[in-house]
Amino acid sequence: MSTKNVLVVGTGTIGEPLIAMLVKSREALGIDRVLFHKHTPLKTDRSKVWALQRAGAELFVNADRTQAFKSLDMHPVGSFEEAIEQSAVVIDCTPIGSRMKEEVYSKYATSDRLFIAQGSEFGFGHMYARGINDDTLADALAGDGGNFIQVVSCNTHNLSILCRLLGFDGDENVLEEGRFLCMRRATDTSQDTHFIPAPSVGKHGDAQFGTHHARDAFHLYQTKGQDLNLFSSAVKLNTQYMHSLYFQLRRSKPISLDEVKARLNDDELVAMTHKDSTATVFSFGRDHGLYGRILNQTVIVESTLTIRNDNEVIGFCFTPQDGNSLLSSIAATCFHLDPETYEERIQVFKPYFFDEV
Repeated sequence: MSTKNVLVVGTGTIGEPLIAMLVKSREALGIDRVLFHKHTPLKTDRSKVWALQRAGAELFVNADRTQAFKSLDMHPVGSFEEAIEQSAVVIDCTPIGSRMKEEVYSKYATSDRLFIAQGSEFGFGHMYARGINDDTLADALAGDGGNFIQVVSCNTHNLSILCRLLGFDGDENVLEEGRFLCMRRATDTSQDTHFIPAPSVGKHGDAQFGTHHARDAFHLYQTKGQDLNLFSSAVKLNTQYMHSLYFQLRRSKPISLDEVKARLNDDELVAMTHKDSTATVFSFGRDHGLYGRILNQTVIVESTLTIRNDNEVIGFCFTPQDGNSLLSSIAATCFHLDPETYEERIQVFKPYFFDEV
């Protein structure tokens, strides 16, 4: 495909900042045009659509809803089908990515078009997280059929980077067991429904992995030929700030606390903090991040790090929800457009990786 257009489907908590990031850095990322699809014409969303259009993004809608959008003074430039046909990369930011693959995207699957889904759309395609399995992308996108990638959830990014840094000594897998408790914020600050009055515990729907976070991390590492012993639990908290993660990694080899801190401090995908509250970390991201997002994979609370029995690493960290998965979506996009330059191109976001929060 000669054009390097990118289509973002959805304008919610992931779609809106992703569109804005792509438009802001379009030239640096090697993108020709940024297209976006909105499904439902709502007056309450009109200001958001206008802002994205002013920035340079192009609105596409379902053909049978064109007039409804125009009646609300939102003016699309074409249909959803036309947007897909014109795009080299389609990034689905809706909660129905797998259904869209079956009903729509499969019709447009070609070797030079990439489809990306977000979060827990298990089975959509090759699992990916920036900094974990970049070395698998070339083979994953080498087939003759359609190319489909699932960017794993923000919490899965978090526990996966912990496994890479603390569960491996070089290329040697020394992780005997990883246990995680995901303490999830109830809703995003952009959402005004489904907030909860009190902490709500989640079910262990998978007998082997607990929740989808450990399951997805397991399959993510399987793309690299590694089988990890992981188990995760989840509880939803009545806050809108950030997810928190408790981790306990048991290794087959001892490790010192100084070595743990050194590995975490040396990795650009990790931010350290002396703050112990999601409120203050979230506030830092709002004030200094890109569209309020911290792009690191995790924010480690340094004071909580401890070693038990010489070989168990225990601590707390915060998940920069959206930020880490947004970066992975953009990295996969740039790899598909030009695998030779994608590493260099995504450095445009380096100012939003923090050594310390």
